[in-house]
Amino acid sequence: MNRQSSVVKPIAARALAAAALLVAASCRSRSAPPPFAQPLIELYTESSIAAPAKPRPSIPGAILPLTGWEAGPGVTDLRLVDGKLTGRSTSDTPVIHLAWPQVPTGPDTVHALVLRMRVSAGSTVAVGFSSEEKGFDLKKQVEDSKTWPWRLTGPIHPGDELRTVELVPPLTQRASDLRHIMIRPTEARGATFAIESIRIVSREDYLAGIPSGVSWQGLSEVYHETLVSRAPEVMRFKLALPARPWLDLSIGTVEDAPVTFRVGIVLGGSSQFGEPMTSLLLERTVTRGHRWEPAAVDLSAFAGKKVTLTLSLTSEAAPGIGLWGSPVVRDRSRPMPHGAPQGVILVWADTLRRDHLGTYGYSRATSPHIDKLASEGATFDGCVGQATWTKVATPALMTSLYPATHGVREFYDRLPASVTTLAEVFREAGYATVSYSSILFTGQMTNLHQGFEELHESGSLPDQKSSKTAREYVDRLLPWLTAHRDVPFFVLLHISDPHDPFKPYAPYDTLFNDPAAAGEHERQMEAVKKHIQDPLMKDFGMPSRAELLKAGFDPEAYTTFNEGWYDGSIRAMDVEIGRLMEGLRAAGLTDKTLVVFTGDHGEEFLDHGRSFHGQSVYGELSDLPLILHRPGSIPKGKRIAETVQTIDVMPTLLAMSHLPIPREAQGASLLPLLNGTNWTRRPAFSEKAETKDGNDCPPPHETESFSITEDGFKLIRNDKRPAGAPAVELYDALRDPLNQHDLSARHPEIVSRLSRSLAVWKSDAEAARGEVEAGSKEDLKPEDLERLRSLGYIR
Repeated sequence: MNRQSSVVKPIAARALAAAALLVAASCRSRSAPPPFAQPLIELYTESSIAAPAKPRPSIPGAILPLTGWEAGPGVTDLRLVDGKLTGRSTSDTPVIHLAWPQVPTGPDTVHALVLRMRVSAGSTVAVGFSSEEKGFDLKKQVEDSKTWPWRLTGPIHPGDELRTVELVPPLTQRASDLRHIMIRPTEARGATFAIESIRIVSREDYLAGIPSGVSWQGLSEVYHETLVSRAPEVMRFKLALPARPWLDLSIGTVEDAPVTFRVGIVLGGSSQFGEPMTSLLLERTVTRGHRWEPAAVDLSAFAGKKVTLTLSLTSEAAPGIGLWGSPVVRDRSRPMPHGAPQGVILVWADTLRRDHLGTYGYSRATSPHIDKLASEGATFDGCVGQATWTKVATPALMTSLYPATHGVREFYDRLPASVTTLAEVFREAGYATVSYSSILFTGQMTNLHQGFEELHESGSLPDQKSSKTAREYVDRLLPWLTAHRDVPFFVLLHISDPHDPFKPYAPYDTLFNDPAAAGEHERQMEAVKKHIQDPLMKDFGMPSRAELLKAGFDPEAYTTFNEGWYDGSIRAMDVEIGRLMEGLRAAGLTDKTLVVFTGDHGEEFLDHGRSFHGQSVYGELSDLPLILHRPGSIPKGKRIAETVQTIDVMPTLLAMSHLPIPREAQGASLLPLLNGTNWTRRPAFSEKAETKDGNDCPPPHETESFSITEDGFKLIRNDKRPAGAPAVELYDALRDPLNQHDLSARHPEIVSRLSRSLAVWKSDAEAARGEVEAGSKEDLKPEDLERLRSLGYIR
């Protein structure tokens, strides 16, 4: 194991780096100075505003009536007593319900729900919402909550005293979807409760009541590192401008009334009144809330000068809130270190089996543009993913840490703020950073916005029921690349077209399937659901072989049709990869941009009797594509057979960019394999951890498996397994990549050797987890903690 894996950078240094977000890289080539980028949020202090406007003194929110509530299952004696809604629980899931008569309209979201209440017994209050307009069934909602628990919860303390409980949604909740509000006052049977008040605090209410300053803010689910200000405030920032400066900026508001944004510059002269003269560089009135508008400002007329930039707002209505998104002064003239790419685009393809791409030998024409990338660049034939579902795999990619070390395993787990992400290293080195996230796991829910100046969450996508995201995100990325064509940039492009629901949009839906058979297949998809036992798999419509047989359907025919749609979705994604490369050529960035194409995990099509992913570490889920492309720098047409890992991607990209690799990184740079220099062979590891987060995680929840791939063999150790399942399995990783023929009985000596190596790795990775956890918020200075909290890294 790499010695780096057991060393975590000092917590104090990490805290400062995470809080400052702009530390010069120490291991950069001396042939060129580092790229210049000065985020204004790093210059902000309380004194940046000469006369700060006072926030609203209180945040009343929408006060819900205490009348109109109905007693649901598990509640009796519900009535108003002395201005309080009182009742008694008769089960461990007592629920009261209100059909909100004045549900808000518009795009505003819920910041918090605040209860003033008391209970006689219990430890947790929970709240659920429903947007159903017709056919609302409270009994069904309560039954469903036993399988899919409401996630808006908070602690309660039994007693006679009224207490305030603030519940903050872990995921974005639109206020307009709160047509039905359900409260479980306690989980204790036989308890009494009394509720004095219920308030819904909207995000607009919240913003109106906080001081101006640094924050992490989103508009329509597109987020930026943000300076929040309110009219008539003026923010001032002193800085020395580089040779070809420009202000990279987006602006927006949550207001309905017009808000005017102004950017000015002060050179130091005086007007007739003795005040410094301010030149107005930008004046833009925003009349539509909840969307960002690009507002770049050319500063080249002031190159090389010491200036003061001013950001000011005016508004006809109070409080006149303005959001200054990712305000960064950049330099168009600063050269890159010799050999380093100007841009890095990391394409993270969700649910993509390696063996369904032409460059890896697939018979169908699913991937002509990806195949071209491979023919013009380097292809790794033995890349192993560290986890087989996105929630766990993405932190491994972005931190170069094994899941056993980074600790993200359950649905609501978050990456510790003390861990350095790939985006943070690029951002600290002056790169513009943007992330396009196709599902909630790859964004701020997992703390994977760390280091990104801009994040497009999956909630910003126009069709929330579709997994086909490549077209939309390439549409957004191309103008972003044009705007940043002269500065260093890092892009995480997470696209999920291969993910279920598999059916692609036209014309790809009929590319590999007979359209006349689609209706019957869709009928079977719906009919088989009643035979699927696991709630998550029922929800996704993912039957096992046994469940298909129980439903009376041919498993092979059913799965073959799904694979036809799956392959059509890959082809649709492939076209967008081709369009991305076309955009790079048009911008003159092809030779300057390192494009990395890889996947987070595969998909099982009954290879081992199941559908979906995350349930095992077999090859159909853990074997991934990995292609590196940059003409003139990456060897053309190179095929690399060595076993490598997803965690090797981060150190490889940083080494190619002449940037320092974090000391805690557990992966290794793949440059020796690309350059033909000395390479130390390393085993690859993957895990399927036992999960306790109920039906939010892929089943089976009670299993736990780990694998090691080394010297052409793959050993799987099943630490927790169903009765009758083997404790260990051994496969020929080269001849049997889908792990169909267990060789453990024939090679006990290989089983013994690999088992020892696997045990040592697991022990080391878990020990390193302890050091990661040591970087907790208790070790941070108050000012560092506040900055991390303001950017959403700590909650």
